[in-house]
Amino acid sequence: MIVLTFSCPDRKGIVASVSKILFENDANIVESNQYSTNSGDKPHFFMRIVFEPESPQGLHSINQKLAEFSSVFNAEFKLTDTSVKKKAAVFVSKEDHCLYELLWQKSSGDLFIDIVCIISNHNILLPVAESYRLPFIYAPYKDNPSRQEEFIKREFKRLNLEIDFVILAKYMRVLSKNFINSFCQKIINIHHSFLPSFPGAKPYVQAYQKGVKLVGATAHFVNEKLDDGPIIEQDIIRIDHGDDINEIKRKGRIVEKLVLAKAVKLFTEDRILEHDNKTIIFE
Repeated sequence: MIVLTFSCPDRKGIVASVSKILFENDANIVESNQYSTNSGDKPHFFMRIVFEPESPQGLHSINQKLAEFSSVFNAEFKLTDTSVKKKAAVFVSKEDHCLYELLWQKSSGDLFIDIVCIISNHNILLPVAESYRLPFIYAPYKDNPSRQEEFIKREFKRLNLEIDFVILAKYMRVLSKNFINSFCQKIINIHHSFLPSFPGAKPYVQAYQKGVKLVGATAHFVNEKLDDGPIIEQDIIRIDHGDDINEIKRKGRIVEKLVLAKAVKLFTEDRILEHDNKTIIFE
């Protein structure tokens, strides 16, 4: 199966043009979803199509015709083979719940992903990497973030690791602009609050001090602003006046790991399109 995703300024003839390209090359459409903003002076159109190509030659022809379509409609498109696993590097600090959820869902077949390494600014989770026979990169340099990031990049090259995207599974460090851009902003972070509420450090403490009755978790793409990237997935869990900080954190961890895993699944299945710092999710 091949997934086609694209976006372009909305106008007549988009669906007809793409459908014609697939039909004329004997492709069989098995799933199709579309969305238009239909608001403002410049409405935008988004689409995700899953199809079976007739042959490699047919797929090559489809790619060429889509390039022509892209030029005419000012579209950005991508073709992805669903049989190829995306390769991820997982960054962690001390907490293991999000990491274990990713590893469990991967081993159970719920996540079609290849975790190629685990990176941490602590060595506490080294035994986890060893138990799953994954490379573990210990990157200290607490007082020198740029040196830490350069060390990580060198380790990627030394180990000959190919990485499609990065998962920040409770990695309690702020990444530099250069590091973010080096991964073409394909970095997914889990933040332990229902953004935009309580961004930054110690959100559970902020929630406790405010006396809120719900706490949540937000998975989002990372950009240059702290906890400001396009939101992919969110969820909440109820707390009450009797919950102390430790109980709030315990409940929050339940939501965090599931929200992150859901966001990763959406990404690996090419169900996310970005526009104006927002996401369009085709579930």
